[in-house]
Amino acid sequence: MANNINSRRWLRTDFLPTSRDEMEALGWDQADVILFSGDAYVDHPSFGAAVIGRTLQAAGYKVAIVPQPNWRDDLRDFRKLGRPRLFFGVSAGAMDSMVNHYTAARRLRHDDAYTAGGRRGARPDYPTIVYSKILKELFPDVPVIAGGIEASLRRVTHYDYWQDRLRPSILVDAAADLISYGMGEKAILEIARRLDAGENITDITDVPQTVFFTGAEPGDGDILLYSHEECLADKVKQAKNFRHVEEESNRYDGSVIYQKVGERMIRINPMFPPLTTEEVDRSFDLPYTRVPHPRYKGKNIPAYEMIRHSVCLHRGCFGGCAFCTISAHQGKFIASRSKKSILREVKQVTQMDDFKGYISDLGGPSANMYAIAGRNKKLCKKCRRPSCLHPQPCRNLDNDHRPLLDIYHAVDALPEVKKSFIGSGVRYDLSMAPNSDPEIEKANRRYNRELIEHHVSGRLKVAPEHTSDFVLDLMRKPSFTLFRQFKKIFDDVNRTTGLRQQLVPYFISSHPGCTEIDMAELAITTKNLDFHLEQVQDFTPTPMTLATEIYYTGVHPYTLEAVYTPRTDAEKKAQRDYFFWYQPEHRAELKRRLTKLHRPDLATRLFTPNRPQSHHNLSRRPKPRPERKK
Repeated sequence: MANNINSRRWLRTDFLPTSRDEMEALGWDQADVILFSGDAYVDHPSFGAAVIGRTLQAAGYKVAIVPQPNWRDDLRDFRKLGRPRLFFGVSAGAMDSMVNHYTAARRLRHDDAYTAGGRRGARPDYPTIVYSKILKELFPDVPVIAGGIEASLRRVTHYDYWQDRLRPSILVDAAADLISYGMGEKAILEIARRLDAGENITDITDVPQTVFFTGAEPGDGDILLYSHEECLADKVKQAKNFRHVEEESNRYDGSVIYQKVGERMIRINPMFPPLTTEEVDRSFDLPYTRVPHPRYKGKNIPAYEMIRHSVCLHRGCFGGCAFCTISAHQGKFIASRSKKSILREVKQVTQMDDFKGYISDLGGPSANMYAIAGRNKKLCKKCRRPSCLHPQPCRNLDNDHRPLLDIYHAVDALPEVKKSFIGSGVRYDLSMAPNSDPEIEKANRRYNRELIEHHVSGRLKVAPEHTSDFVLDLMRKPSFTLFRQFKKIFDDVNRTTGLRQQLVPYFISSHPGCTEIDMAELAITTKNLDFHLEQVQDFTPTPMTLATEIYYTGVHPYTLEAVYTPRTDAEKKAQRDYFFWYQPEHRAELKRRLTKLHRPDLATRLFTPNRPQSHHNLSRRPKPRPERKK
């Protein structure tokens, strides 16, 4: 393969085949594995179908892919590549399809970032179910393996916000033989190897990170959840189930979980141990072209444009945010790439013909968790905590940012790189957490300053999410006081360097525990800090998150205490309006509502002008940044 990955003219044979013609060009009569994906095919390590396809290919299997098949016509897309020798793989894509299709208000979105041209309608609701049913109807004797985030997060009884009801494991509705949940490279390789050896899919029952129907009963040490029917009848039982699932998903060595649905039993095998650096490198070092398949004829794929000049440094996140699904899918233990592997990919990016010298992101699920782990690994292996940072950073956590600084320095030293930016979210509570080692403490302070001075492309996005300590505790986020401290560091660096960068905070309304008074206080607090908010959103309940379970059940799964949650459209709109208090059209209504809530004092504080100060209006343009090197 040529070194310049984008200036060469890629041939269709450089990609996984997507058509019969492309298979024949490779000399294939039959594929070993055929993948069906709800996303467009981008041959890049940030896109799951490409990762699974390239992983199987590297093991010697012939892999084809059918991206976004037409499920509405005579189903020719499902027939066109014929019958695979081993199995079909099915995924909804990089997002749960319902999050992809609908807003928090359950309104249909106008576009799809994972489709060429950004057009909507290229995938059905619940593609995992739709695709697998079609494949089983057409090829009833061929195993179907479901994977990806939609299957992963719906592997047990779960609340579906868009249907406003509790649904059973997606295995019940999908015609899949097996679910491979989480990051699937190791599981899919083992499944392929055993099918290739002649085993029947029904006999493959011991592969980690798989879910399937079983005739077996739980043994000693296994966990038996309340049945789906019991959860339908009692929301508290659903809450108790969630705690078990979350804890086991975040253990180094989890237990087998069983759940009965009707007369059938589902078995959920625990996760693999965290990937080693060598294993992560192997996945990222596969021969991706890093570009969309030629079938799209240069059409823009928005999700690809966001990451085309970025590099992911690690997998996993130990933040455990109540509204986030990352740990349920990737786990809380960090699997980091080697410096060599990272630099190799950065050099690939610099060779793209549209590269202008700027790496858009050196990141990950949380950008500054690279190479961070517990000091005592034995304690980590016993730990059930869903978060290493909440309610306080774990005393066993070594938050040494020196390895990450070394990556930044090595990337910036490359002659082709003018600057590298951090576009992923940063956990400032991690970099600000104290460390008993004075050298690490000094390095972490340096990290914050270097991040702000050298790796911000005009705007640094962080996620305090709220200002109320009560709500933040439910979110598993640090106190807003810590954001104030970080803002002071940010402002100090900007003042001493002559930069005029913006700190862009993300906030969520209508999260469980949040009241209208809390939102009024948020508006006042951010107003006093001179923020006019843009990066805001309503809470969206997604499967397998703590916040969703609270939303549905009305209780906290770990305490079983009742928690208020805004549920009606009117309640949600009332909370959302406080984000935009500064817009004249909201002033009268907010004053009326605060008077009705017997808090006119909050209206006075909200609408009394501040004294002039340095302004963080997010519509302002930042001062152009000086170049650090030529």
